[in-house]
Amino acid sequence: MKKIAILGSTGSIGTQTLQIVEKHRDDLKVTGLSAGSNIALLERQIREFSPEMAVVWQEDKARELAVKVADLPVKVLGGMDGLIALATDPETDILVTAVVGMIGIRPTIAAIEAGKDIALANKETLVTAGHLIMPLAKEKGVSILPVDSEHSAIFQSLQGERENQIETILLTASGGPFRGYSKSRLRHVRPKDALRHPNWSMGSKITIDSATMVNKGLEVMEAKWLFGVDLDQIRVLIHPQSIIHSMVQFTDGAVIAQLGMPDMKLPIQYALYYPQRKASDVERVDFARIGQITFEEPDPDTFEGLKLALQAAGEGGIRPVVFNAANEYLVAQFLKEKIGFLDIAGYIGEALGAFPQIQDPNLEEILDAERETYSYLEERLKKA
Repeated sequence: MKKIAILGSTGSIGTQTLQIVEKHRDDLKVTGLSAGSNIALLERQIREFSPEMAVVWQEDKARELAVKVADLPVKVLGGMDGLIALATDPETDILVTAVVGMIGIRPTIAAIEAGKDIALANKETLVTAGHLIMPLAKEKGVSILPVDSEHSAIFQSLQGERENQIETILLTASGGPFRGYSKSRLRHVRPKDALRHPNWSMGSKITIDSATMVNKGLEVMEAKWLFGVDLDQIRVLIHPQSIIHSMVQFTDGAVIAQLGMPDMKLPIQYALYYPQRKASDVERVDFARIGQITFEEPDPDTFEGLKLALQAAGEGGIRPVVFNAANEYLVAQFLKEKIGFLDIAGYIGEALGAFPQIQDPNLEEILDAERETYSYLEERLKKA
């Protein structure tokens, strides 16, 4: 029996993780769940999966939830202290980090220090603190098991290849809902347009990141840390069908890929059961029906978020933190229709130039940079 806790159980990855648990109750037991503020769904999850601990980020909502589940033997906590308590629960074997944003950094570090394996869906953790996370995981003998479909594909392609040298990681991207758009056309898109992803059903923030191609830039940064490669060994390819989730080319020229229908339950389940594969009911690939799979080069001049991400990754230090924090803030403003679609990349560029470089930032410097980036952009937008 594998015991799991989920940071972000009410979001897209969290709910799909629980769908897997529901089908495999003989193998998987939920010890802890957490949510930001959606206590209605969290209460339903508590009643269905009987965790020993539940955490709500908003502490007033945590108090409200405690009243709602007073009839159950579940401990309800709130805030960052609650998330860290959940992440370090002695009863837990593996922590699924499915929260969005840099809120996941502290609990992930705490879980690693407590010897928990990590099923990583919170890419911001490695984007902003990979230089802290990966050495710590190695020191503690903890596995970081990627849940993002692309990184899971790379991880799967590397199985049995430990002694072979990676030449290039081929990181695929669907191109999002605006593939082929010109900049002039992008000026007029609205949040409802950007939220219509052609292949994947995801949360609103990551769907906007896919539309701007910022997400692919973040995934490049994450891949660098996960697989110990240089940035010039990672190539982004547009693959509209989203069947090949990523590929690895080795130094002899051979390419190994992982394929599957666009369904996040496959990489989630792989991370939970690694190194075993468990039978699942995900849709199978019908190659005859698909007919063809195609590739294109990305267009970083139109989708400047990707270009800026690669710039920030290349500069390293505090730049990825500023990039990530700026994007989080600006996506929220776009979803409220306070800025335009192209303003996301525009203001990210401004933020990247507004802060001095810090090489090898510690955790406090990372979190300070996040707050300072938010404050800078709040003031900047007031003046716009």
